[in-house]
Amino acid sequence: YKPTMLSATRALSLKCSLLYPTFCTKTHMDTRPRTLHSCTFSSSSSLSPPREVHRADTGDATISLQEWQGWGTTSPIPAMVAEIVEDMKVLERNIDAQMSFGGIGGKLQGDFKIQEDKKHRAKYQALGDSETKLQFFAARQIACRLLGSRGYLCQKCWLPLEDCMCSKVPSCSLGHDIRFWLYMHPKDFLRQNNTGKLLWQVFGVQAATLCIFGIAEHEETMWNAFKLAGKDKVWCLYPNKNVPIKSVQDSFAQNSSTVKQGGNFHVDSTAQTNGDKTMNFILIDGTWSNSAAMFRRLTERAKLVWGEDLPCISLATGVSAMHKLRPQPSWDRTCTAAAAIGLLCELQLLPEFSSFGLDNQAEALEDALTVLLEALTARRLRMGRSITRRERHNDNIC
Repeated sequence: YKPTMLSATRALSLKCSLLYPTFCTKTHMDTRPRTLHSCTFSSSSSLSPPREVHRADTGDATISLQEWQGWGTTSPIPAMVAEIVEDMKVLERNIDAQMSFGGIGGKLQGDFKIQEDKKHRAKYQALGDSETKLQFFAARQIACRLLGSRGYLCQKCWLPLEDCMCSKVPSCSLGHDIRFWLYMHPKDFLRQNNTGKLLWQVFGVQAATLCIFGIAEHEETMWNAFKLAGKDKVWCLYPNKNVPIKSVQDSFAQNSSTVKQGGNFHVDSTAQTNGDKTMNFILIDGTWSNSAAMFRRLTERAKLVWGEDLPCISLATGVSAMHKLRPQPSWDRTCTAAAAIGLLCELQLLPEFSSFGLDNQAEALEDALTVLLEALTARRLRMGRSITRRERHNDNIC
């Protein structure tokens, strides 16, 4: 490189290291996935004060398309979600008990909860196969969270209305034929401290698309896009131990099928594609304990579609600003937004992407993450809760 190019590269490396700090004592093989945490607080300090949502009648329990899409998706209302909402309305009429919700995640409470719990468990046991059971589980989680969060959470930022941070979140076009897929566990949907939501808040719902694990319509939409793009244009940020782990640099080496042309990318004649130039990156958005099943579902589908494992990328080890607030099982794990920041920074360091200015998008997302951290911190202080995280693994920091 020329000296000026080298200086620019060093400057970008420094900037991205500030956004996405790294640690030197772990290797890719030692590091568990960093995209798997939704930045949830420990249960001892995260519960919202009890609240209830009562309705004078059941007419307003229906979820409209506008309300559904307001939570961050462009899809139609999933059929099974609508069916479960309708079943809950019928039960409400039959037992003459109003639905009430409270606590984190919009959970059912009171007499209605007892009756609904019996009914849904019986229905679950009667379902014939594991796939239908998964879809029912996911749909019920979503239905309860939708009804329980109505009038309590902001639809855009998923924070209580009194803590809404939307006016402070920057917006930025992602562009450059890049698309993120937030493959989210249903238990992380509408969680206040989820960071995956920041991607579509900053980049928009077309550039960062929500796909909920177990929601058939969402998963079909995602896989239809992958089939159109071809296997060589799809990557999952997950270090799959069953195949050789690839870094960002390994995955986008100059001799790969992804080639720069006129500011965009195309796939050469050996790639399985119908001409879609979009590069698709899957971010698994769920707890570490849930991520294995989510990744297994992705790989099983990839083998059905392409007959091969899903291409995976492992990022350099890093942590998120959210580590300041919530306990982590180890310093080498981080939240979904920080994983996206790390990917953008590492792509920007490659010659093929150096003219894209992806460091600007990374910085916008980092700013949004800081806004979320500040909003959650202010809420905890106002409610008299501790904001000091428990220090762990300090000997791993260099």
